Amino acid sequence: MNLKTVFVLAGLSQGWSLSVTVFGGSGFCGSRVCKMLVDKGATVSSISKSGAPPKWFKDEEWTKQVEWKSADLLSSSDEALDAVVGAPDAVVSCVGAIGTDPSILLKGNGGANKAAFASAMRGGNLKRAAYVSVASEVDACKENWLTTLSVVANLYTQLPEFFKSYFEGKIVAEKAAVDSVGGDTSKVCFVKPTFIYGGDSFGINPPRVNFEYGAGVEELLFLPPFKIAADLTPGLIKVALRPPVCVDSVAGACAKAALDDSGADLPTLDGTEAINAYSEYPKSTGLTDALKWSKEKLSEFYDWAKVEVQKAIDTVQQKIEETKK
Repeated sequence: MNLKTVFVLAGLSQGWSLSVTVFGGSGFCGSRVCKMLVDKGATVSSISKSGAPPKWFKDEEWTKQVEWKSADLLSSSDEALDAVVGAPDAVVSCVGAIGTDPSILLKGNGGANKAAFASAMRGGNLKRAAYVSVASEVDACKENWLTTLSVVANLYTQLPEFFKSYFEGKIVAEKAAVDSVGGDTSKVCFVKPTFIYGGDSFGINPPRVNFEYGAGVEELLFLPPFKIAADLTPGLIKVALRPPVCVDSVAGACAKAALDDSGADLPTLDGTEAINAYSEYPKSTGLTDALKWSKEKLSEFYDWAKVEVQKAIDTVQQKIEETKK
């Protein structure tokens, strides 16, 4: 656990006796939601296709306190799904799909979440819901994804059909989340990131960068010149210039919303700044840390070079002298 995750956990209210179900709890974000909920004392169930903890957490003690359940949200009958979901006090959905197949994107983002939230509602005890959706600035690109680029490079301007299906699925899921709590938007927290980073590795499908790299980019893009540029530019360029958000911050926001029994309206967290503020995630120092590390390594290299280069020169000179004899 990194230090920033500790800060996020410290900001969560205690969840004693609350039962929370995490849809997609075996995934990149959902597994971290499960961990944070367990650490705050909630009774946690994870529902995913695998029904098992992810490999990056499988040996950690907290996983033994989660009830890992298997269910296919798209193929299970209402009765079968209800038997798995039960009657939780709160639900968090980190379920989503990416790819190029419009049908998969619509079902994986829309249909699966619709089934999940509907089942939780039928449990009869649901008080709050949280859903990881997508930033409004990303959604705003769906009608004309490459407008700004087309002006410069005469590229096509229409968003490919499969991207539109992705956003349509998100809209279906958001409506299902609201419906699950009787249409009361004050009981739903929408967490809307642009790009989520974290973990120890890079990935292509889904696209992902590790914690160190992502934290550096986050700090860089929060600098005033980049923020101003993002505010002024439209479309895809605007999105590309927005800071990414750490998965621990997204998970912290979801967990906080699920455990919030204060009665206050739950927020819509649109973008990295809002997500970090709500989850109380510390300001990223990835770029600063990288520069500090580079400076230290350069200093070490300089100290090494002062000794080793001189040794090499002395050796060469010695060989030259021996040759002259």
